[in-house]
Amino acid sequence: MSVGRTIKAVAWSFFGIRKGSESQEDLGRLNPLHVIVVAIVAVGLFVAGLIAFVNWVAG
Repeated sequence: MSVGRTIKAVAWSFFGIRKGSESQEDLGRLNPLHVIVVAIVAVGLFVAGLIAFVNWVAG
């Protein structure tokens, strides 16, 4: 199991573009707990980035 593969799967899901065959392969290989943790971290980084950007523009 690869952390990089989990990050890649979560990143592609953020954009909503993923091949069906790769998605099915990920369902069988990836640990759901790892996917959830990586997704929560990614959302946190995204929100922090948006907040920093708004503060920079408004500041």
